[in-house]
Formats: sequence, structure tokens, C-alpha cells
Amino acid sequence: MRRYIRHPTDVPIEVSKQDFYSREHLRNVSRGGVAFYLHDSLPVGANIVIRIAVVEPVFEVPARVVWCRKKDDYYDVGAELVCDDDVFRLRMVEQICHIEHYKREVKQLEGRVLTGEQAAREWISRYAASFPTFAPRRRQGG
Repeated sequence: MRRYIRHPTDVPIEVSKQDFYSREHLRNVSRGGVAFYLHDSLPVGANIVIRIAVVEPVFEVPARVVWCRKKDDYYDVGAELVCDDDVFRLRMVEQICHIEHYKREVKQLEGRVLTGEQAAREWISRYAASFPTFAPRRRQGG
């Protein structure tokens, strides 16, 4: 079993804007934003909606594309969350995703089937102390 936190890149997300919809996978979460892979490009500055349906209630937030870089046959996209309150909510969703990933990994590697509560307790005891924290972001002009 790993001794470090690996971001669960198998967390499915939905990205949409007026004329665009895509189901992709979350790459990582940073202070105030997310990165994910897309098969199509999005213009910098585009307003999008990010939705993570693997949690209850479904996590859905507005975001803004801050970069989009072509890589091989896909695009690496970064988006900032529009509302500071959503940053905290996203961190909670990220922890839940880590716990769900841990639960699947334990089943695959060790053959143990854990309940959500058992997985949460084990994950917290092993990884919570090293889970990265972010200081509140500072907005320009504020």
C-alpha cells in the first residue's frame, strides 16, 4: 500500500458551457482551481460549469478557463473556481474522492471490501495528516 497520497485521476467530471459538453477525468485540485483533460480545446476566459456526480449531493460550480495546452491527442486544461466558498467545498469533494479511490484500491490490491465508513477511517488515519492544505487565495485588487 502506498505511503503517499496519489490523486485519484479516475474521478469523473462533467465540463459544460453553452455549446459544449464533455465527460472527462479530474487531473488535480489546487488552491482555487482544477485541472483536467479534454479531447477538445476551450478558449482561455471561457465560463464553464464543472460537475462531479460521484458525491451526494452532486458538486456543481461555475469556473473560468485560465489555460488550455495541447498535449499529444488531448488538451490539458486549468480552470479557477469563481466563488471562494466553492474552493472549500471542492476540497471536501476531493477528500471524498480520495477515500472512494482508496476503497477501490484496497479491494483490488488486498481483496478487502470496506464500507464507506471503514474506508474513511483508514484513509484518515493513514493520510489526513499529509493531505495538502491551501491558504485562502488572494484576489487581485482585494
